[in-house]
Amino acid sequence: MDKLIAFILYFVVVLGIGIFFFFKSKGGDEKEYFLGGRQMGPFVTAMSAQASDMSGWLLMGFPGSLFAFGMGQVWIGIGLALGTAGNWIFVATRLRRFSKASGDSITLPQYLTNRFASQSSVLKVVCAIIFLISFTVYVASGFVAGTAVFTSVIPTLADKPHLAMIFFAILILMYTFLGGYKAVCWTDFFQGIMMLIALLAVPIVMKAVGDFDPVYYEAFTNAAGKDVAAFGTNPFAAPWTEIVTGLGWGLGYFGMPHILVRFMSIEKPSQIKKSATVAIIWVVLTLGAAAVIAYLGRTYVFADGTSLAEILLPDDRKNIFIEIVGRIFPGFIAGVLLSAIIAAAMSTADSQLLVASSAFTSDIYKPLLRKNSASDKEMLWVGRIVVLVVAVVAFFIARQGLDNSESWAADIMNMVENAWGLFGASFGPVVILSLFWKRFNYAGAVAGIIGGAVADIAWLLLFTTTVLKLPVIDEATQQVIAYKAVISDTGIYEIVPGFIAGLIIAVVVTLATKAPGKEVEAIYAKATDTSIDD
Repeated sequence: MDKLIAFILYFVVVLGIGIFFFFKSKGGDEKEYFLGGRQMGPFVTAMSAQASDMSGWLLMGFPGSLFAFGMGQVWIGIGLALGTAGNWIFVATRLRRFSKASGDSITLPQYLTNRFASQSSVLKVVCAIIFLISFTVYVASGFVAGTAVFTSVIPTLADKPHLAMIFFAILILMYTFLGGYKAVCWTDFFQGIMMLIALLAVPIVMKAVGDFDPVYYEAFTNAAGKDVAAFGTNPFAAPWTEIVTGLGWGLGYFGMPHILVRFMSIEKPSQIKKSATVAIIWVVLTLGAAAVIAYLGRTYVFADGTSLAEILLPDDRKNIFIEIVGRIFPGFIAGVLLSAIIAAAMSTADSQLLVASSAFTSDIYKPLLRKNSASDKEMLWVGRIVVLVVAVVAFFIARQGLDNSESWAADIMNMVENAWGLFGASFGPVVILSLFWKRFNYAGAVAGIIGGAVADIAWLLLFTTTVLKLPVIDEATQQVIAYKAVISDTGIYEIVPGFIAGLIIAVVVTLATKAPGKEVEAIYAKATDTSIDD
């Protein structure tokens, strides 16, 4: 009951923020709904960017992967920390300036089109397609994480996961639908604080009250008779492919629309330095704490003598944070801490719903379907309808994961990894080149986005998770009695070859085509004029 009370209080606060901004923004335009009117302060911007970045993956997928497979997985955290720092230091200020100079752009596709003073809609359409696909998958991963917490906190929902998922989806939709960008940013601000407190508190209490048995570092057979692999304690002993893959995660930041839009929304470029400091400290602390939870959790033994490793490995590893909090903290505090997972899942899903909606509404519906004749009110409602549609599709993807534990959609890590890779490979090279290369042109941008996306998907299908079903023949009857799955896996995360391919293609096509005209040069000159701070 105490857990439930904590949950209800949390939901009241979240919905209150959405309702507040719904009434406050009445009469606003699409820039208000999708970008907050470029009025966001440095601290809200920083916490919102990082909370929307770190989904339920931070408290479930990442520590669960470390918990099961060893400290070699910590390279993912290192890659993300380096990517976060690089994004804030090298991209944030310039993107704020360039998006303002490029026709006061409010979406990433709009910025990339205006940056080259192009009238073509090709880039916007390509971007919108990638956005809708990737964000739908990303939102589905948030639904899976949220459902896990709901069924843990509310026992009556344990055998009704579909109903739990519906409740979670409705909550996100309500405040995103009502309040728009400002509601999303302010809820993300408080959710980011909650995530930080929860992640720091758990390992401290684990170390203070728990017992640890190093035997669980070794391979063992759990209570269900399933084999569990040995735990590697030395990150530097990991294979080179695991290190490259982990560091490759950092490349995703340069092309992540729901993070980049935070840079575009801050009130002034000069405020970004404060945001960067807050964001980098937050990400180092949270990723470090998540790694410590996994490391301690592998050998953790509860007061009743049961081992966390025996309970959760190999199949239920994503529930490590839920299991620890539920067993070692009293009811109300456990409810507050478990709300951090809801916060993580919601803070990412709401941002992605909004950015996917803005991509369709501002970059396809208004210029192509309505020929720029749509009113502000119409744009707001079309945006809200798209939020609803994306959420419904994500729900059915996530539901597949609930119905089949062997499904790709059942693994939060898989879904986040695939969506993250597609965004990073498609947009990362193009965003960087648009900010730092004066010669870069529209043709190069289009080619780089398409080339990066195709390379990422091709590598994923051919060299990462391609499943070949080979027939198993019964020797007596010579009949096919089963199929054996053989997976082709190079061990290299698809974002790495995808990013490299996108970068090369963008540069080659730019050099092979006409240089930008004077209008584009003027945009570049205005954006790089540091005397302007608006």
